[in-house]
Amino acid sequence: MNVKLVIFSCFLVLFFDAAAQESNLKKFRRLSGPEKCWVIFHPFVAKKALKISQKTRVITKEIQQKKLLKGTGNGGQIDAFRHTFWMASLTQEIGKGRARSLGRKHEKGNYKDYKKRRLEDGVIPDRISSEMDLFNNEVGIKIGAKSEALDLKNIVVEAVLKGNCKMIKKDAYDNFLDCEGNYIPLEILQGKWENNKCLVWSDEGEL
Repeated sequence: MNVKLVIFSCFLVLFFDAAAQESNLKKFRRLSGPEKCWVIFHPFVAKKALKISQKTRVITKEIQQKKLLKGTGNGGQIDAFRHTFWMASLTQEIGKGRARSLGRKHEKGNYKDYKKRRLEDGVIPDRISSEMDLFNNEVGIKIGAKSEALDLKNIVVEAVLKGNCKMIKKDAYDNFLDCEGNYIPLEILQGKWENNKCLVWSDEGEL
């Protein structure tokens, strides 16, 4: 495939609307390298994926405000909902293959962010968070492949509450715990890809 043609198609599709051109260009520049590659090689669904990503952030905030799920945006039920809903929505709109590919590119981007000490949701990414996201991505893909779009939010909330997703073990004060339930000081976690955080099912823990 002609790479120049693909790049041209990408920008033609993403930035066709002149009024939104500058805004979309800024969003494209903020993507990680792996995510930019995904956009370049999926130019005709990239704009749709962007809209779904924006919708996911809005609905996740709504879920958090209504206290339908517990935790913050980092490692708790809310975090599990976000990735699961995102993948479920993408699967319905662009297919499970392209949805899975984008999810994996996103996690590769997180590893690059870790190497450069860039923050995601206020913290430096780590291995356990990436494992959580990839697991929940697969749950979302399965939900998206067999569920009705109109009830997707409630289906994902129910999946999280039933413990079908993964989250990171924390206490009632939002502190990270190891698998034995011991508090992990933040100074130990800062800047480390490998750490003692513990993955649990999304109906477990103190949160």
